[in-house]
Amino acid sequence: MKAALLQLTSSDDPQDNLGTVRTMLREAVSAGAGLVLTPEVTNCVSQSRVRQRKVLRPEAEDPILAMMREEAARAGAWMSLGSIAVRTDDPDGRFANRSFLIGPDGGIAARYDKIHMFDVTVSETESYRESAGYRPGDRLELVPTPFGTIGLSICYDLRFPEQYRRLAQAGADILLVPSAFSPVTGAAHWEPLLRARAIENGAYVLAAAQTGLHESVEGKPRRTYGHAMAVGPWGEVMLDMGEAPGIGYLQIDPQAVADARARVPSLSHDREVSGP
Repeated sequence: MKAALLQLTSSDDPQDNLGTVRTMLREAVSAGAGLVLTPEVTNCVSQSRVRQRKVLRPEAEDPILAMMREEAARAGAWMSLGSIAVRTDDPDGRFANRSFLIGPDGGIAARYDKIHMFDVTVSETESYRESAGYRPGDRLELVPTPFGTIGLSICYDLRFPEQYRRLAQAGADILLVPSAFSPVTGAAHWEPLLRARAIENGAYVLAAAQTGLHESVEGKPRRTYGHAMAVGPWGEVMLDMGEAPGIGYLQIDPQAVADARARVPSLSHDREVSGP
């Protein structure tokens, strides 16, 4: 299976982003990709809650989700909408950071709401409180496909290895980590964490990413790390897209997962322990 990772510099205008994503999806499909993956918050990168309240829509009304479903059905391809920010009916008004796996018929094969919220202080000038604007999810998702079983996650989930262990032990061969990583934490931790999740689980790790300085109509512009990456089940970096927007390609071979897990069958070696 040929897979394509999209690296985007989404703005805080969902309509502008829609056209960019559609063009890239069609290019990837024309190049033979049967699985196309977009990054976290494909529809809107914004640090302004005022702006988000103006432009975000409920899932059923989100234009990028609707477009990707149409494009998946048109192409007969699988597509991962890494995530979109969507309105919810929560009384406190918080949004959901929601990922979708879309089947080749255009149907939604799975939804996943980001579980771990990015509430961190990276430096004196850079801090995030994702939980102030987004409600966390509480359910893991697996999707069988003809080229392997896919486990869903989003960005900051990457720092919680138990989530990926559960997915892999439940059958995941391919782990998705669509992201909008901070440049500071990205430079220090992005590649080691992605490789660790692949090695620990003998699985492909595919991480489409946001990159660069994101244009903002309202609020402070955000900058993201880029380096959309694919890691093979033996821990080898198969693709690193650097900092430029674009499309990266790789081949997914289910046999590589079986080979890695046969060589080091650690998924079956967990032990019950007591203490501390």
